[in-house]
Amino acid sequence: MPITSSERQNCATNLAKLRLGQPTSRESALQFIGCHDDDLPALLSAARAAKEHFKPGAITYSRKVFIPLTNLCRDYCGYCTFRRDPGDPGAHTMTPAEVLEIARAGEKLGCTEALFSLGDKPELLFPEMRETLRHLGYKSTLHYLEAMCELVLRETSLLPHPNPGLLSAEWIARLAAVSPSMGLMLETTNANLLAPGLAHDNAPDKLPAKRLRTIEDAGKQNVPFTTGLLIGIGESLEDRVDTLLAIRDLHERYGHIQEVIVQTFRTKPTIPMANWPELSQGEMLRTVAVARLLMPNVNIQAPPNLSAPYYEELIEAGLNDWGGVSPLTPDFINPEKPWPHLEQLRLRSEAKGCVLRQRLPVYPEFVSDLIGRPGLLAEKLQSATAEDGLARTKRAA
Repeated sequence: MPITSSERQNCATNLAKLRLGQPTSRESALQFIGCHDDDLPALLSAARAAKEHFKPGAITYSRKVFIPLTNLCRDYCGYCTFRRDPGDPGAHTMTPAEVLEIARAGEKLGCTEALFSLGDKPELLFPEMRETLRHLGYKSTLHYLEAMCELVLRETSLLPHPNPGLLSAEWIARLAAVSPSMGLMLETTNANLLAPGLAHDNAPDKLPAKRLRTIEDAGKQNVPFTTGLLIGIGESLEDRVDTLLAIRDLHERYGHIQEVIVQTFRTKPTIPMANWPELSQGEMLRTVAVARLLMPNVNIQAPPNLSAPYYEELIEAGLNDWGGVSPLTPDFINPEKPWPHLEQLRLRSEAKGCVLRQRLPVYPEFVSDLIGRPGLLAEKLQSATAEDGLARTKRAA
């Protein structure tokens, strides 16, 4: 619907009422996320000011290796090219030797994060995965993931960050013993997207209530947690705001959301949503800006490779982190979108007035609590951490 002059005036009034460090309301967020193009510069200016109040002068990234432990998955999301069925071309579960080879190669290149991505409990659907796990000596994919996190932690200087899908409270505790942080994308609070023909059709693990429960259970255990929303998959503007508000509510209760990712759908020829339209740059900028204004004191991230070649414009929308960027491995979730060269990332960030700094998979504000705990994880984390809580490294960004 066209935006009326009255609506534009209300948007301008609410932008003027914003106070640094204070979260905006749902009503204002709904106005901002649908604002007129002519009002976008004012929205971005407010979001950038909020970012600078939160973390002035810097933008961070995590130098990582991407470890796709298994691409077998029991969910069939309409936008995914990562997942495979057994027997599909490219279907693979990594061996411990393969995991360690990638981790050691990344260590030589100054990486500090081992990002574990994998399908959600594929053994519940595929007997072939059960047989693979039996051959490897593990009861489940999560048991195998736990062992591989421990292997990387013990044998290298890298810190694991697992993204294994839905987790019970018990498994959150087990993985927290071998990784300083973990993640699960909420994606959306709109359960209607599980309907036939929509983005989460035949993807039972994408039920929002289940994902919110995992994020909450992590909060109850004080586990630094990464989450976020996926936009452009059939949700409304209201859904985007409500997804951000659900994340904000959990963070206000538990204080454990270390990072909120705003990720945009990108079409690919082999997916069920191949003919789905992609969002405009303006929609992405509005969503990042609203995320910043709803959560002015939370780290906001968007993958630069999904917004290339104009990814630096996201800094103007209040971004303060680029997420994990690898000098070694591709983005296995979006393999057609290569990471920007780290030197380009530095130059583009500096052009927008930000110094690029390398962080660990866990953010500085959560490090001290983890280092205070006994065990190998705390020892490795302390060795990897500089005095400011960022990555201890002599390598230029």
